[in-house]
Amino acid sequence: MKNMTLEVEGMSCQHCVNTIEGALKEIGVKGKVDLKNNTVDVSFDESHIKIEQIKETIEEQGYDVK
Repeated sequence: MKNMTLEVEGMSCQHCVNTIEGALKEIGVKGKVDLKNNTVDVSFDESHIKIEQIKETIEEQGYDVK
C-alpha cells in the first residue's frame, strides 16, 4: 500500500469530508480528510489504481487538488 497526502482546496464542512471519503471508498482507496490543514491522506494499492485516478475522483466531486 502506498500512502500520500494531497493538498485539496474547497473543503469546508462535514459534507465535504463525507463526499470525498465516500467517493474514494467507491474506487477502493482509503481516504482521510483533514479540514484544518486542507489535506486528504490516501492509502492505495499502486498495482490497481494510479494517483491520477485518485486526483480525478476528488476533482469530479468539485474540489481542487494541488
